[in-house]
Amino acid sequence: MTPDNDAHWMRLALAEALEAARAGEVPVGAIVVKDGEVVASGRNAPVEGHDPTAHAEIVALRGAAQRLGNYRLDGCSLYVTLEPCAMCSGAMLHARLARVVYGAGDPKTGAAGSVLNLFGHTELNHQTEVQGGVLAEECGGLLSGFFRERRQQQRSEALARHPLRDDALRTPEAAFAQLPAYPWAPHYVSDLPSLAGLRLHYLDEGPRDARRTWLCLHGNPAWSYLYRRMLPTFLAAGDRVVAPDLIGFGKSDKPKKEGLHQFDWHRQVLLELIARLDLRTTVLVVQDWGGILGLTLPMAMPDRFDGLLVMNTLLATGDAPLPAGFVDWRAMCRDKPLYGVGRLLARGNPQLTDAECAAYDAPFPDRGYRAALRAFPERVPTTIDDPGAALSREARQFWQQRWQGRSLMVVGAQDPVLGLPVMRVLQQLIHGCPEPVVLPQAGHFVQEHGEAIAAQAVEYFAH
Repeated sequence: MTPDNDAHWMRLALAEALEAARAGEVPVGAIVVKDGEVVASGRNAPVEGHDPTAHAEIVALRGAAQRLGNYRLDGCSLYVTLEPCAMCSGAMLHARLARVVYGAGDPKTGAAGSVLNLFGHTELNHQTEVQGGVLAEECGGLLSGFFRERRQQQRSEALARHPLRDDALRTPEAAFAQLPAYPWAPHYVSDLPSLAGLRLHYLDEGPRDARRTWLCLHGNPAWSYLYRRMLPTFLAAGDRVVAPDLIGFGKSDKPKKEGLHQFDWHRQVLLELIARLDLRTTVLVVQDWGGILGLTLPMAMPDRFDGLLVMNTLLATGDAPLPAGFVDWRAMCRDKPLYGVGRLLARGNPQLTDAECAAYDAPFPDRGYRAALRAFPERVPTTIDDPGAALSREARQFWQQRWQGRSLMVVGAQDPVLGLPVMRVLQQLIHGCPEPVVLPQAGHFVQEHGEAIAAQAVEYFAH
């Protein structure tokens, strides 16, 4: 078969790919040609047939072998709309195909040159000629259109499962496209009693029956993106990681009114999420508001927690003055409510790239999405009667008298708000908490130095 007719035969393979798309399969089609005649065709059918081997190429090879009465397909050419994977490439070599022609390259699983090249091994006892890029634009366009439509359908289904309340905003998903170093799949819940229909986003990675779960709680004005440097180490240890976005932050819904953001309510949402996910043998990982809220959780469900990794935060008990740095922070939030979140993170972390700073800004495309950012600084208890103060005092007693787990404290020394002096006070409140690990170059957002912290924590809590 000469290359002059490649486009003609590839169009026949494209027709098979269209049939696969109509059946709800990934649109890949293939045909086998010998002596100017189509002897077999195939389309993707792994979903329909519950068969992981039912790729278009395999289906076509099987049909050709039956038609010709020989599993050796000498003198045959196979045309396929997508670069074949390792499985299909191996089958083609075993079939002794004379030639393989494909349309679009596959940068993720292609085994004809994109990821690896099984056809390029001259030590094999058969050599198959390979030609790529025939009608590549049409073949690739069919695939990209299929996946685009499927993503739109998934978004529509997600919206149907989690309708947006009239009093809330939801950051468009496009704002979170191509976040650097944040590859994890989103999870959503909206039927927790306290959520009352609001949609909460969380990461949930690793085996559900892992020996340890890390519950990572962010603060204001960050979101679960803050833990991107720590998650890979936790996951590499075989553990489970859950990292929610508080309502008003990240990919979670953002109520328009500041009044919804109350200490007790946010705490109750977290308690319900922990129960829903049935988290056990949990290490509580907290910083900033993640600690202000999170340190009040284990006393309500002590059997679920056996470790604490605590970074620059405090227990806001209302019976001690807040640090001067926090008072200044609160005033800045009042005076400059439209401050740049990414710019704020970069002030203490000059190593952040522009893309990483943009990721911190992503949840808040305009003023309307920032109610939580305005509310949270005002919700830190300052008197004994403020909401959350009594709970925090109860938590203080728990950590002093009832906590039986292990604790690890890591402090960013450059934090002007909740630095080493504040953390030493907290250390004295936590039973059995050893001397803090001090990171001289780290500021408030300690997780931006998280690789080393996570590695030390994995080793520490393994014993």
